[in-house]
Amino acid sequence: MTSMIEGKKADSARRRERVLKALDTAVKNGSDITVSGLARAARVDRTFLYRHRDLLERVHVAANTPVAEGRLAAVSEVSLQTDLANALERNKRLAARVLQLEKRLSAELGERVWAASGLGAPTDIDDLQRRVTLLEQELVDTRGELEERAEELEAARAANRELTRALNQPHPDCPPR
Repeated sequence: MTSMIEGKKADSARRRERVLKALDTAVKNGSDITVSGLARAARVDRTFLYRHRDLLERVHVAANTPVAEGRLAAVSEVSLQTDLANALERNKRLAARVLQLEKRLSAELGERVWAASGLGAPTDIDDLQRRVTLLEQELVDTRGELEERAEELEAARAANRELTRALNQPHPDCPPR
């Protein structure tokens, strides 16, 4: 059992050495340093780098350290443009959020000042006035419907009187009773 553990440790040490050697080579050459590229060069799986945080940290430090020519390693024009586009979109979202929060703050402060000044009606009175307005409109609508139905009823009564008169009139072809 111990020989198996020893073999596993030795294999892990050999992989670490390959990763460190590949990292030194990439730094000396000034080539792009990425986790995938480094794992490929060291002939290890990417998960090996993610399991060993110290190696992963070295990769990230090396990738973000300026090289001799004064440029950052592992930075391409496309990645910079993507970062810029993402930053601009985030900036737009944050600006919209700030505007939304400023409006909410302004409304809240306005309501507080209005209430504190005593100029505005209390909230419950405003609600009651809105309710009164709605009920008045409902009353007007109901009265209109009532007038229409009264007119229809009067027309129906007039038609009934006309029919009754027509029925009570003697018909010229019928003998009197």
